Amino acid sequence: MVIFLVFECGKYKLEIGKKTYIMGILNVTPDSFSDGGMYNNLESAVKRAKEMVLEGADIIDVGGESTRPGFEPVDTEEEMRRVLPVVERLVKEIDVPISVDTTKSAVAEKALQAGAHIVNDIWGLQKDPLMAEVVSKYGAGVIIMHNQDGKEYQDLMGDILKFLRRSVEIAEKAGIKKNNIAVDPGIGFGKTLEHNLEAIRRLNELKVLNLPVLL
Repeated sequence: MVIFLVFECGKYKLEIGKKTYIMGILNVTPDSFSDGGMYNNLESAVKRAKEMVLEGADIIDVGGESTRPGFEPVDTEEEMRRVLPVVERLVKEIDVPISVDTTKSAVAEKALQAGAHIVNDIWGLQKDPLMAEVVSKYGAGVIIMHNQDGKEYQDLMGDILKFLRRSVEIAEKAGIKKNNIAVDPGIGFGKTLEHNLEAIRRLNELKVLNLPVLL
């Protein structure tokens, strides 16, 4: 079996090429578009995470702020209140990497201190100027996603690649190792339905980055 890449996240090393890894999404918000806020209390969130691991999830991604269209932003303190107790429980009770979905460096730092292994940033380290430094400080894995305001493109995959290359540059300048980086084309973010379908069709073009891809 040929292993092409390794994604390192804390104590975990995911061998890319060995299998397709499944990320279980755990939204601990009252207004999620995917699960209707079913898991916005601690016990139900922990129970659902354990269920997803039994169902085959290799990573659990915890999000405390909805990103659905028309979502209401939450402040840093509220996002921490939602996310941190869940992360603290999960790192003790399940043996898979825990990812925190946030664009705020303060939330990311507290989650990493609590034991999280990955930061999943839907703005690819380009929104909060301190995010890359936080990821580097803790040696965490980072998922950098393409995103933009508006839905205009000169060349869809060309523009996505340009954004992701910039994000990788930010990461590496902050001292994040290449083995700690994965990329995400951002299906559903700053894109029309046609853009989403085209990005999926052209997913192979992301291979030029030589990084793991999350979809």
